Amino acid sequence: KLTMEDPVSVAYITRYLAGIQQKYTQSGGMRPFGISTLICGYDRNGLSLYQTEPSGTFYAWKANAIGKNSKTVREYLEKNYTDELAASDEECKKLAVKALLEVVESGGRNIEIATMRMNEPLKIWSDEEVDAFVSSIEAEKAAQAATSGGAPAASS
Repeated sequence: KLTMEDPVSVAYITRYLAGIQQKYTQSGGMRPFGISTLICGYDRNGLSLYQTEPSGTFYAWKANAIGKNSKTVREYLEKNYTDELAASDEECKKLAVKALLEVVESGGRNIEIATMRMNEPLKIWSDEEVDAFVSSIEAEKAAQAATSGGAPAASS
C-alpha cells in the first residue's frame, strides 16, 4: 500500500521496476537486469499485463510472450486474439496453450502454466493438468483435421 493506504496499481509496480532497471543500466557498465519481465495482476482497473525491458522501458499488452521463439508466439497471438475470446476463461487458456504449441515440439512436457483470477492466489498447474489440457487441444485439432478432409491437397 502506498502512503495514503491505497493499494498500488500494476502500472505503478511496473513503472517502479522499470525505473530500477533503467537506473542500473545508466550506471557505469552495470546491467544486472539482462532479461525482460512480464508483470501481470489485478487492480482497480481490472487485469493488466506489462512487459519491462532491461533498458527500463515498459509496455502494456493484452497478450504477449517473451523469450526464445517469442516472435512466433506473438504473431500467433496477434492473429488469433480477440476481446470476445479473452472474455472466456476456457478459450483464453486454449489460445495461450495453442500459441505455445506453435513452438514447443514435445507437447506439454516443456510447458508451464499459471492462471490468475481476481481475488484468488496464482494457480500453478501440475504436470498432469498441463498434459491433460494439451492432449484435449491436440485431440480437438485432430478432429478438425478429420472433418476438413485430412491433409491439404497439393496444387501445381
